[in-house]
Amino acid sequence: MGSLPHFLSDPLSQKQTHLVDPIKLKTLFKSQQKYLNNFFDKLDHSQALLFTQTLLNSTGTIFITGVGKSGFVSKNISQTLVSLGIKSQFLSPVDALHGDIGILNETDVLVMFSKSGNTEELLRLVPCARAKGAYLISVTSVEGNALMGLCDLNVHLPLERELCPFDLAPTTSTAIQMVFGCTVAIAMMDAKCLTKEGYAANHPAGRIGKSLIFKVKDVMKKQEELPVCKEGDLIMDQLVELTSKGCGCLLVIDDDYHLIGTFTDGDLRRTLKASKEGIFKLTVGEMCNRNPRTISAEKMAVEAMKKMEDPPSPVQFLPVINEENKVIGIVTLHGLVSAGL
Repeated sequence: MGSLPHFLSDPLSQKQTHLVDPIKLKTLFKSQQKYLNNFFDKLDHSQALLFTQTLLNSTGTIFITGVGKSGFVSKNISQTLVSLGIKSQFLSPVDALHGDIGILNETDVLVMFSKSGNTEELLRLVPCARAKGAYLISVTSVEGNALMGLCDLNVHLPLERELCPFDLAPTTSTAIQMVFGCTVAIAMMDAKCLTKEGYAANHPAGRIGKSLIFKVKDVMKKQEELPVCKEGDLIMDQLVELTSKGCGCLLVIDDDYHLIGTFTDGDLRRTLKASKEGIFKLTVGEMCNRNPRTISAEKMAVEAMKKMEDPPSPVQFLPVINEENKVIGIVTLHGLVSAGL
């Protein structure tokens, strides 16, 4: 049998574990809030508007670049734009100088994020991007930097200081870059009048897309999959139908498929407990719920899930009916979960 790791077996090592001071942690959050508020208070909204409108008017691709932590922020902002249906791509400044700059042309915009505005890799990229005819924008926080003087447009992101006690680690600066970029992205989304349906079309495989795309008709069981019976059928004669369709219920219908009610496996247990051997003489119609929750096929699948969870008690299924109250399907909680909802 193997021994415990040293840090678990040695009591002395446990005593040396570093602990977070809750008071200092709270102070750090308050300090970060203060630094972020400084950004919001001092941001030049005319610069932000010009920046946003420039991106919106672009007929080419919006390339976004940065080095280090600003590079990670740039990737995130670019991916956010793409998810909103806006042509964008992250451009590595190093790879750009080794061939990737060939993707730039005169219809494109190149946005360069840099706290200092003096990042060597970006400064080397500027003349090459200029030669390709791209429109250059710098987004910086240190005033009077080299990059802003080389670009067509500069946006200044006010920065009081980094949260880092040494004012070195890019913590607050990257936070305001992210806030700025994502806010601009949503402003562009609004200007383009992107609908929920349009947004969902860009996220077809994720839960977001499925919740906005899938309708009840896309996830419901139908035809031979339906557990149906007539109200005059004996309960005990319908046990196979009740258990074989995987819905945990029976849909009680008339000869024209109009919904009369539902009978669940829970109803079966309660009826058996109350009636004992008398259950052999009872019909489904005598014990069914004649006022079940229902839904139409054109409703969104997420609405079905919400309706199942409504008070006074949750249910596991909903009969799907048309405008004539005829049964056309059944949607189950298991089916919704299996569909990724």
